[in-house]
Amino acid sequence: MAGEYKEDSMAYGDYHERPGPNDDENEYEGGERGFIGDTYRKYRDRYTGQASPGQPPDGGPGQPSGLVSGLLNTLHGAVHEIGSEVRQRVSGKDRPSSHTHSGPYCDSSVHNSSQNRFGSFAAQRTSNDIKWFVDGCGYMWAVSRALEQATESIWILDWWLSPELYLRRAPADNEQYRIDRMLQAAAQRGVRVNIIVYKEVTQALTRKFLTPTIPRYLHSLLPRHTDKFTSALSALGLAATFASLEYVESENQLMNPIVPVCSSHTKHALEKLHPNISVFRHPDHLPDAQTLQSSVVSSFQNMSLSAKTAASLPLDALKAVYGMNEDVILYWAHHEKLCVVDGKTAFMGGLDLCYGRWDLNQHPIADCHPSNINDTVFPGQEYNNARVLDFQDVAHWKNNKLDRTKNSRMGWSDISVSLRGPVVEDLRAHFVERWNFIYDEKYDVRKDIRYSRLTFNQNEAGTYQQRPPSSAGTQGHQTSNAYSQPYAQSQHTLQPSQLSQPYQPYQRTASPYNQGGQASSQYFPPPPSSRGADADDIEPGSRGFGSSYGDEGRHHHHQPLEGEIDEMAGAVRGRFNDGVQRVENSYEHHRHLHGGYQEAGIACQIVRSCSKWSHGVLTEHSIQNAYIDIIQRSQHFIYIENQFFITATSDAQKPVRNKIGAAIVDRILRAARAGERYKVIIVIPAVPGFAGDLKDDASLGTRAIMEFQYNSINRGGHSIMEKIANEGFDPTEYIRFYNLRNYDRINTSGVMRQVEQQSRVNFGDAQQEYNDAVELPAEYPSQGDDGQNRSFSTDRQMYNQYQQSTYSMQQQQGVGNNRWDSVSECYMLGGSDIRRVPWENGHMSEMDAFVSEELYVHSKVLIADDRVVICGSANLNDRSQNGDHDSEIAIIIEDPSPIDSFMNGRPWRATKFAAMLRRQLFRKHLGLLRPQDMGRPDANFEPIGVSNFYDFGSEEDRLVADPLSDGFLTLWNGRAHQNTQAFGKIFHPVPHDDVRTWKDYDNFYARFFRKADKEAEGKAGEQMAAKYEWGHVVAENFAPGQQGVREVKELLSTIQGTLVEMPLLFLIKEDIAKEGVGLNAFTEEVYT
Repeated sequence: MAGEYKEDSMAYGDYHERPGPNDDENEYEGGERGFIGDTYRKYRDRYTGQASPGQPPDGGPGQPSGLVSGLLNTLHGAVHEIGSEVRQRVSGKDRPSSHTHSGPYCDSSVHNSSQNRFGSFAAQRTSNDIKWFVDGCGYMWAVSRALEQATESIWILDWWLSPELYLRRAPADNEQYRIDRMLQAAAQRGVRVNIIVYKEVTQALTRKFLTPTIPRYLHSLLPRHTDKFTSALSALGLAATFASLEYVESENQLMNPIVPVCSSHTKHALEKLHPNISVFRHPDHLPDAQTLQSSVVSSFQNMSLSAKTAASLPLDALKAVYGMNEDVILYWAHHEKLCVVDGKTAFMGGLDLCYGRWDLNQHPIADCHPSNINDTVFPGQEYNNARVLDFQDVAHWKNNKLDRTKNSRMGWSDISVSLRGPVVEDLRAHFVERWNFIYDEKYDVRKDIRYSRLTFNQNEAGTYQQRPPSSAGTQGHQTSNAYSQPYAQSQHTLQPSQLSQPYQPYQRTASPYNQGGQASSQYFPPPPSSRGADADDIEPGSRGFGSSYGDEGRHHHHQPLEGEIDEMAGAVRGRFNDGVQRVENSYEHHRHLHGGYQEAGIACQIVRSCSKWSHGVLTEHSIQNAYIDIIQRSQHFIYIENQFFITATSDAQKPVRNKIGAAIVDRILRAARAGERYKVIIVIPAVPGFAGDLKDDASLGTRAIMEFQYNSINRGGHSIMEKIANEGFDPTEYIRFYNLRNYDRINTSGVMRQVEQQSRVNFGDAQQEYNDAVELPAEYPSQGDDGQNRSFSTDRQMYNQYQQSTYSMQQQQGVGNNRWDSVSECYMLGGSDIRRVPWENGHMSEMDAFVSEELYVHSKVLIADDRVVICGSANLNDRSQNGDHDSEIAIIIEDPSPIDSFMNGRPWRATKFAAMLRRQLFRKHLGLLRPQDMGRPDANFEPIGVSNFYDFGSEEDRLVADPLSDGFLTLWNGRAHQNTQAFGKIFHPVPHDDVRTWKDYDNFYARFFRKADKEAEGKAGEQMAAKYEWGHVVAENFAPGQQGVREVKELLSTIQGTLVEMPLLFLIKEDIAKEGVGLNAFTEEVYT
């Protein structure tokens, strides 16, 4: 069993060879890469033929002579004489390398000095109600329920929002639940919709702003006594350096956005629907050239330089250029994910309302439906695998170039929450602050009547109370009971007794909100073209928060819930008695179990990362403070699930500054020295970005992130595992890392071939017309004057012709059962045995139809001791944690409801919310949950007001209840190891522990999947197809024909769940992120 096998001794330790007596020390700069040095080295290598690490030398005639190389090296040395004092004076030599501090308060003059716990702008508040959502299906269903019930306001803060996103699936059954149509319908009801999205970087900086201003200015900083030769050599070197940067950027487009989101499309597509919809884009990254040059130059004033100083220009020294300087924000993003409806119900966490996020618990990665195209779950660009082909031209969402008959999509694992209660006041305050900050900075001067400032009437206690340390965060103010009225649970929501019914993955259940199972024919009229919503058109109190929150400038006072119910009943008596009775019964039931909402409920606190550029406030990094404090105070166990893991154990790990890693080391060493059992389990993506072939130059950013992660985990001399090992303890006894991966089968079976032959229509052409049909613009009526569904009318000739043939074949031959359009159920609880799943050969053999991909972990959650949860938008890296980089928001959840549990075999009093969420996640990763059915919503699809369903006491629950028990650890580690071995044999995925050098990479992976260049054969310009399609079975590992298929299925049958081991030895003998122009002190902070 796993857990009995011994860890490779190389899994942790310092393997970075130090330079010998004859080696160049500059080649061993460690974690600090010099901008001048790396840029110049790239420029030098291009003209001297020196190869980059891991790449073969070019060779061939016409190479520059050694004289040229020597001259360039001389220039390199001269340029390196400039900069050390610039760096020290601008970045501050003695400034703390992290925003963290020993206590809960920050004493930096440029940081938020709030006395609330963790230095947050908000105090801890009691009497809240909150529920979790694991993955996008249930979460987006709940958001759709809240949006369709909105009466006053909808506020959304997102990194990316896709107007054409379907919140319910399949799209053919749920056209009215596309988010642009839902927002349009809300606006037509008089609801005010305010949206803030991140404005992506759209243009390069270097060629436009940096040259020749910066090299000239840097040269002018040389002391007057500098001799002419050194001065001339330095000038030449600086010019060459920036020229090389221009050249490389012109080819590599270093400053292009990592993900090609299109905030402009989001803004214009939504605002044209109705004047009640307002969208802000922020930040504006680049001012005019004159402003930038003046700003940059001023940042270097009053500095004295010595030609003797030997250092390169790091990012901190030129932060004004490639990071942030007053009004210049190039890299940093608004990363929050927040939706507040009517000021009472909030949604937050890791899920943006954008393409690629909707997913089921079993994460199907195949979506090919030859027997009924209407079963498509991921239309257009929603069928995405960023490792094969990232989002392209997102403004034209139906233009998807990824062939779903050959490629899998990438699954998306994520976590969000929904909440009501006093804590929503702080989320409101956060949104209003952000909105008004952006309005004042950018939109006020436009004098557009669509845009205006928002008002926020503070509660009686005051949202921003500066509490003394002795009482900070202990009292939540008592606020309105309006939020205590729960959403009425849908009559179509499944009860626990129904959950054991057989799973039918792609046999679409007719949506209870759209009976008949056909595409919706609901008509959404176009928005008024002449004016916005006038005051006369809207009932008093229906804008913003109306009278329920009091007049502007006055504190609002709240009535008891019974008074509100009486008032409501009086207003609607006669027509809605049943509805009122349901609300009253729901309240009384909750009060009977838990006491009144003012007497009980969950304690929550909002924490955030923000600063002057993002929010117009002093830097706040309360999320990082909370992570550190909760880790340090944990007693037995920490579970972290995050998209990234980049952190430092000391100041030696520059440029990484956050000290979450130091807190982990400290807590583990305390446990080790005391002889206590203590565990940290961390789940992160296998590839923390969207690179395809990791050896390609285009994958530099991903390799940089991977290098920083490995240096945080087990390499570089200061990593977490090395720090623990240096104290004489085995780190794998205390901390382990895992990834997620899954498989599926693309249904290109004989059914597709038969339908194509009968209809004389190619499946891909019919699929494209389907995409056109379900993704018409929101203002385009889905129903014509004749009452016919226009989306699927006769102008979709190929689609209709294909569909008619599928119906005919089903009637005549009984073929086309869509039961096996995905086999993702096979590794989940109760799923069919993959060895018994049928197949009929068609366009490809069954062997070639199997696909695998990493399951991308996008969650941002920490669970401590099954008692405390942090959930939000913040990654575990500097960008999210330091406050002055990306803006983030998170919530700390401390449920007072106890449950009896176990920890290391001993009784343990856990709390309900934390234990339930942690067990749900563990069961999903281990394959101990039943597959989720998108057509049969249960309690976990509903917004707050309907409690999460979890089967406490079941056999599967007992397996994961005690995270420290030998039985659980054997199951967890054994299943991860078993899955890793099977995936490695069948699909050869990377990263993998057998790949320790670039040569290993070629042998294990590249020779099967990388396109080979035929230039070696004298056929310039041609390419040879890869031996196997991306993510498909390496068939040569198995016997030919059906025997090989049986062998593959036998191995696949051993895979249970999606948990795999993280390969800690991957490329351990290489410099993963080769130093160069793309990764240097200018740019490396972007990747941390």
